[in-house]
Amino acid sequence: MIFDAVVVAAGSGARAGGPKQWRPLAGKPVVRWSVEALLNAGARRVAVVIPEGQDELAQTALEGLRGWFAVAGGATRAESVKNGLAVLAGEPPHAVLVHDAARPLVTAAHVRALLDALADADGAVPALPVADTLKRGSGDTVEATTSRDGLWRAQTPQAFRYPALTDAYSAWASAEDPTDDSAVVEAAGGRVRLVQGDPRLMKLTYPEDFAMAEALAGSARVTRVGQGFDAHRWGPGDAVWLCGVCIDHDRTLIGHSDADAGLHALTDALLGAIGAGDIGDHFPPSDPHWKGASSDRFLVHAVELVRARGGRVLNADVTLICERPKVKPHREAMRVRLAELLDVPFDAVSVKATTTEGMGFTGREEGLAAQAIAAVELPV
Repeated sequence: MIFDAVVVAAGSGARAGGPKQWRPLAGKPVVRWSVEALLNAGARRVAVVIPEGQDELAQTALEGLRGWFAVAGGATRAESVKNGLAVLAGEPPHAVLVHDAARPLVTAAHVRALLDALADADGAVPALPVADTLKRGSGDTVEATTSRDGLWRAQTPQAFRYPALTDAYSAWASAEDPTDDSAVVEAAGGRVRLVQGDPRLMKLTYPEDFAMAEALAGSARVTRVGQGFDAHRWGPGDAVWLCGVCIDHDRTLIGHSDADAGLHALTDALLGAIGAGDIGDHFPPSDPHWKGASSDRFLVHAVELVRARGGRVLNADVTLICERPKVKPHREAMRVRLAELLDVPFDAVSVKATTTEGMGFTGREEGLAAQAIAAVELPV
């Protein structure tokens, strides 16, 4: 199902001590968590509704993401949502998800469940049953105990068939602003389904909520490790590429591309960490397009696949196995280049070298081998 999304990030965050959409959460701006997750879940476009005049803050927070655009917010949440929906009208989607940026821990699983629920409904809302006893009171005095039977706590994102939501907003006649979008569809007679909610979809409202969100953000991510190995034989030449650095040598490594065994092993390590096959699946040696290609293209492709799954590279460790050339004089340059390609800090990359004491094909200087290990962080 083709779907777009509206992320509402136009609030002032007064109760949280200031604009919370731009505040960091586990190393990323709050708004980026939602936009990134929705794009990775398959959203065609994401309209990010922001306060007037804060485009530069949005650009900084969402740098590097594609498929989003900023929309000026309104005086109320409902007006902001309508502004976001309006810019999608030129190419209306089948479905639209409306989400509050203040609930940053949305996942692809949440999105799938909501879209599935639209098969026989106009809208779908993630909700949690009310577990606490409810009291009605005046000041500090209890006046009554209210039954919690049939009561649910609604969360976002909420999913709707696009025409159902836009038509419902057009028909909204109450002088009161709706507190959520499902109320608008309900008032228009639409059918809204309840979908199992998630405590991780908590809303950041008060300053203390950020401590809880930091803990949840860590639990919503998993570290996965992959390893790779590559070897190439020596042949006639005057230089060799290793870990993205060209080294003068009396021979070169033979391969379909530039035969950079270090980059090939590291590419396989990243692909292994995300279960995406190996380098030959993505760049088959039978394809003449890759003849003589620079191997940094292979590694960048693997990094982009990690990012496409909402992940990031944590660190990498490469070991080169050869008698010659001597790697130590070039090791720091290799680490710098790998850090650039992986987009990680310099100290997150290690390059080592060893020999096999004259044993085997590397010891006889018939070829060179490389092994690598890489860790990536992915959403659960």
